Amino acid sequence: MSIDIREIHKNTQQRPPSTKWVKWAVAGAAALIVAFNSFTIVPAGHTGVVLTMGEVSKTSYDAGFHLKAPFIQKVEPISNKIQVYETPASAVSKDLQTVSSNIAVNYRLVAADTPSMYEEVGTDYKTVLIAPVVQECMKSATAKYTAEQLITERQAVGDEVKEALDLKLNDYGIFIEKFNIVNFDFSDEFNSAIEAKQVAEQNLLKTETEQKQVRVIAQTDADKKVIAAKAEAEAILAEAQAQADANKLLEESLSDKVIAYNQIQKWNGVMPKVTSGNNGLLINVPLDDNQTSTQASAATEGN
Repeated sequence: MSIDIREIHKNTQQRPPSTKWVKWAVAGAAALIVAFNSFTIVPAGHTGVVLTMGEVSKTSYDAGFHLKAPFIQKVEPISNKIQVYETPASAVSKDLQTVSSNIAVNYRLVAADTPSMYEEVGTDYKTVLIAPVVQECMKSATAKYTAEQLITERQAVGDEVKEALDLKLNDYGIFIEKFNIVNFDFSDEFNSAIEAKQVAEQNLLKTETEQKQVRVIAQTDADKKVIAAKAEAEAILAEAQAQADANKLLEESLSDKVIAYNQIQKWNGVMPKVTSGNNGLLINVPLDDNQTSTQASAATEGN
């Protein structure tokens, strides 16, 4: 049996190549593309804003896995985490001092208001809303305080600015978590004036303290003198009272016999030259030594 090579070659050339695998490949690729466009994953801390043919849907997606219409719907994730906006600010105080400050705003988007925020403002809400409102509120609050009050009442100024920010931004779905005034900066002239005032106040306080100390010392010395004088007076009074009590006791204890006894105990044997009469007058008794001896002898012989 012979094989015709030419016939085989002819049949091979006339048979069309198979395209079945190409169709399956295309179908599989299309299915994958459709599948990958049929779902979305919203990251944690975000809200998924659903766009249907470019139009913002009223409903939104929370964080997690969600199905969507392929090629028709698009999901835009918007962060609801706390974000920080820092910026310098310039304003004029109540006493017309130029005030430069650095401020920091902690804010977040409210999840329920995210779709309307996206529809009305877009994703650049920081530039469109937050920046100008922060500058406006800062200028308004600063104008109510003097430069010195801005330093001493910084917390009150910050609270007022935060309240004004909430009032203007809450309607857009922006909630202010915290407002901080990092620092205030004034002109060199004002800083010099503040320093001079502080020095003067310190000197005045020092002078008042020294004067108070002098008054305290003087009052203490006066109190000591009063106490000493009072103690001395009380001592004198006590001594006088004691002496009076002693004299009274001595007077009560004396009698004629006791007095006579004491006179005899103290007599030295010499007749007194002065004696007291019955009328209380003192009488001089002129006695010399011879007369005294004669009288003494006579008294002895008489006995």
